[in-house]
Parts: sequence; structure tokens; C-alpha cells
Amino acid sequence: MENTAPQLFKITFDGIEIEVPPGTTIMQAARQLGPHYAPPAMCYYEPLKGTGGKCRACLVKVTAGSAKDPRPMPKLVPSCITTVQDGMVVENTTNESVLETRRGIVEFLLINHPLDCPVCDQAGECHLQDFAFEHGRVTTRYEEERRTFEKHDIGPYVQLHMTRCILCYRCVFTADQITNKRVHGVMNRGDHAEISTYIEKAIDNDFSGNVIDVCPVGALTDKTYRFKSRVWFSKPVEAHCDCEKCSGNVTLWYRGDEVIRVTARKNEWGEVKEFICNTCRFERKKTSDWTIEGPTKISRHSVIMANKYRADVKKPAFGLKVAEAQYKQIDDSRPYITDGTTIRELSKENNAKANQRSLAENN
Repeated sequence: MENTAPQLFKITFDGIEIEVPPGTTIMQAARQLGPHYAPPAMCYYEPLKGTGGKCRACLVKVTAGSAKDPRPMPKLVPSCITTVQDGMVVENTTNESVLETRRGIVEFLLINHPLDCPVCDQAGECHLQDFAFEHGRVTTRYEEERRTFEKHDIGPYVQLHMTRCILCYRCVFTADQITNKRVHGVMNRGDHAEISTYIEKAIDNDFSGNVIDVCPVGALTDKTYRFKSRVWFSKPVEAHCDCEKCSGNVTLWYRGDEVIRVTARKNEWGEVKEFICNTCRFERKKTSDWTIEGPTKISRHSVIMANKYRADVKKPAFGLKVAEAQYKQIDDSRPYITDGTTIRELSKENNAKANQRSLAENN
């Protein structure tokens, strides 16, 4: 009997050889190796057709185009939209030019992005935080005035904070592909481009809340959840219900016994598995509304697992480099004082000096 199995292409990614079917992108091939090998993605979203090619975060170096034409590609290519060829050789974390370019991309994305992490509800789930931590620089060279926007309610449940937006287009693709009446998109061009609704229309369709889940930063947030809790203080559990509009498969986020928010379930790449309706997301906030399946499995590198890291888990290299660069040797020659009276006197003296410096600065 004739073998009808499809031909597979061999691709070498960071020295590891894998086989993938024709039409596979470099990003999809790398994801088969696991999260530690795959390039970062800020705009690419596998469940949504047409995404990718905008943020430049996933650039890789193709050192050999194919077995037939082993010449390297002259420039770095976006892995999310570049299809593999048989015999292709790709360098990701093993290529210094790729890492240097990503550091520049992080700096570019942070040009207008505000330092809202202490008050942003996306903190702990923000892909830009992860990207900056893994590839960013400690300092910034940007001195110009940052662009800012007023916050807007673009529906009864969603607030848009355009100042945080990185124009990944995910929310636009989501509205295009899961609803039949999109009323928002990217307005203007260049440095004036922004996400907005058409003539101040509100997003009020049954699946509008999904733009919150696909946003990689804190530009689109859940108005019913804002400022209620940090994500690492929440306990996520898998649950489902009988819903006429969607699959009803969700993640419930608990604070104590209270359901503080409901989100769609996500895969290991932070991408929604099945989009859910607004009824499940915003109106079913009681445990009695759901059938609980069990705790959500969270990857160890997530901040949601804070204070639960094992000693054998490898720490991110960038964080260790920052700690090494900022390390200061302790002066062990100073006298070790344990006498309570002496400590109080030194404390008074230090406070007096501090007050003098403060008065001098004010005058």
C-alpha cells in the first residue's frame, strides 16, 4: 500500500533538530520544544487568524535558509509569520544579535508606556513585564515627553487606558473574528495611532469582554475587577457551567470565598483556549453558579506562584545579571554595636543630620 503520510521538513532551532509539516511557522515549530525555547510574542496570538508581524519581539536569525539554498537570510525575520523550509537553521537565544535587538525592542515599547505596575491590574499577568524582565535594560535613554491619553469607558464592562497600549491589534482581531459588529479599531497613523471606538460608540456585544483577555498589557481592563486584588493574592480554579452562548469553561479567581473575577481559560502561552460570553464573565460571580473542577495549573515561572518557587528552579538570567551588576560589598570593618544606649544615641544623631539636610534643601 502506498505511503500517504505528509512530507515533514527538518529544521534546526538553537541546535535542536525537529520535524514539522510544511506551512508551519518558525514560532509554531519552536513552541513544540517548549516555553524555554520559543521566542517571545506580544502581538502574535495563535487562536486569532492574521495576527503577528507587528511587535518585532519574536525576531530570530536564520543562518541557513534551506538545504537547497543554505545562504543565511540577510536580516532578522519575525518567527511568527516566517514559514519553515526543509533544512532551515534558526538561532534564537544562541545569537547575540537577536538578544541585542530584543533589548532595543523592549526599550522601544517602553518609550511611551507608563510605570503603572504598582497600580495596574495587569501586573503579574503582563506579557510586557515578562518581556522586559527577560530582555530589557536597567536604564532608559528616552528624555522626550511621553504621549498620554485620558481613560475611556468603551462599554459597561471595559475601560480603555490607551497610554499603556502597545498597538498589538489583538483586541481588533478578536472583535473582528468572534463578533459580527466591531465598533472599535486603530485610528490615525504613526505616533498618533490609537485604539478607539468609532464616533464614541460603546462595545456592547455579548463577547466584548474577550478583548480584556487578549490584551498583553493593562490597556483594556475589567471594570468590575479594577483595584480589587493583586493577581498573586488570588486563587484560580477551573470551573464550568451550562451556557447557551459559549462553552462555559472558565477560570474563577477567588479571594477567600469571594469570586472576584472570571476569565477564559488560557494555555501555556497565555492564549485563550475558548472565548467566553459576557454573561459568564461578568454576571456569574457566585460559586453556586458553577461546577468546580479543581485548581488551575500554573507554570512555575508565573508570578502567581510567588513564594512557591523550588530551589532547583532555574532563575531568569537577566535578573541575576542585574543583581550582579548592582552588587555592593559590605564594609565589614565597621564596629558591631549591640549596646542599646549607644544605638539610641547614634539614631538621634543620624536623625538630626537628616533633618539638617532636609532644611538645607528646602531653603
